[in-house]
Amino acid sequence: MEKNIESTRQLKVAKEIQKEMAEIIRCKGMAAFGGALVSVSGVKISPDLSVAKIYVSVFPSNKAEAVMEVLQENNRTLRGELGNKVGKQLRIVPEITFYLDSSLDYVEHIEELLKK
Repeated sequence: MEKNIESTRQLKVAKEIQKEMAEIIRCKGMAAFGGALVSVSGVKISPDLSVAKIYVSVFPSNKAEAVMEVLQENNRTLRGELGNKVGKQLRIVPEITFYLDSSLDYVEHIEELLKK
């Protein structure tokens, strides 16, 4: 029973981090990411809430590498901004790592195959 409560908390925290990080990235604007559209597609958080894996999708996908570089370089700043937003709800702001969500590329690939 205890494990279920924990995972509910994880889901709530992950949802909150996803919402806030999406807002932080949106406020930076497309110019900060070389004209690419960046969206937070999901967040997975460790059971102890200390590490958050943030999945981002990038459009157009050929700018993904550059965007990921910008996110990695600004990791500390982004975590600080996240801390300002969720600091009241969370005791510790989780360490954040960014991962590229390639599901959009996968969908595009499937669509291309279906057209053939």
